[in-house]
Amino acid sequence: MGARVFSLILLPTLQCNADCDYCFEDKTNDRLSLARLQVLIDKVLDHLVEKDISGLLIHWQGGEVMTLPPSWFARAYTLIGEAADQRGRGVTHGLQTNMIGYSARWDPVIREMFGNCVSTSLDYPNLYRRRRGRDAGDFNAVWLERVRLARAAGIEVGVIAVPNAATLALGAEGFYHQFVDELGIRSFQVNTPFPGGESNTAKGLMPLASDTLGRFFIELAEVWLARGYQQGVRLDPFNELLAYFSGTPRVLPCIWTDDCANHILCIDPRGNVAQCDCWVASYPDYWFGNIFECDSLSAMLAASPVRERFHQRPMALVARDCIDCDFLALCHGGCPVRAFSVHGTLFEKDPHCALYQRLFGHMASAAARLARAAACGARG
Repeated sequence: MGARVFSLILLPTLQCNADCDYCFEDKTNDRLSLARLQVLIDKVLDHLVEKDISGLLIHWQGGEVMTLPPSWFARAYTLIGEAADQRGRGVTHGLQTNMIGYSARWDPVIREMFGNCVSTSLDYPNLYRRRRGRDAGDFNAVWLERVRLARAAGIEVGVIAVPNAATLALGAEGFYHQFVDELGIRSFQVNTPFPGGESNTAKGLMPLASDTLGRFFIELAEVWLARGYQQGVRLDPFNELLAYFSGTPRVLPCIWTDDCANHILCIDPRGNVAQCDCWVASYPDYWFGNIFECDSLSAMLAASPVRERFHQRPMALVARDCIDCDFLALCHGGCPVRAFSVHGTLFEKDPHCALYQRLFGHMASAAARLARAAACGARG
């Protein structure tokens, strides 16, 4: 059996208890029933068997997953485990939630199904995340209360942050201080912003200027190297890039996958299949098909002309734009949805290309610097 792991971004609901200005999803009241989940997971696991893939990593997202009850997830965990065991596949689960709906009743599911870990999101300063009819300050207060409760229950909380113009004005030191020193976050990730989905005022400010955003990323990397790297703070993408340039095991963000159509799928509660959550929730012309309307997921994917365009993208970019890039083997032209949201086509490179090149070079130098220091220390 092959050793590969396939990633499924599963949206069991498109309902949400938040109303964030830059969200790319077209929210609906759709929810996935357990009966349809059984059909869905059987077809996904059969695809793994056909492709000789040993493992499945399910990223549970939404909408907001905690608008479903914990009992739904407890049953889902059982039926997925039974279906995987029947086929000799391994399944692991990850949870992405805004934490607004968290309470202690979630603790047993988070412990058993998600390894006592959750991932959530908060920006600083927060300009765009809010509950419906409330302001950003309300979101921050509720989020912090829920996170403190989860930590008190022994749950490890990781955070994803998206920089905005106020973040860049604040600077890397202030940003890092807020997350690590003030909030006590020991594991977080900084993502590049992009204007996915229907346009609005907030998205009109994206993407941020590459030179300013690049300077922020470089400064943040240096703050982390000085004050977090040796102290056990995990900050991505810097942590994984440092591992990459040091030749140690790493899991790079999906934006730098060689051909994401080979490794990742997203399915929404109606059964629509697309490349990731932004595609499935925002761009119906880019759906691969519907899992409930096909006999075989493998056959549906193989016959999808849209999916074939995703396969063609890396080589098209290499031939036109990326062939001379020193970091081609790492980046592969960057993220398709970031390119599409800015340029309106798959066949453009990621709009953050210049930022990535600068960051790659900086982290390569940092890895070399740390290796030299370690060698000098070993020699005594």
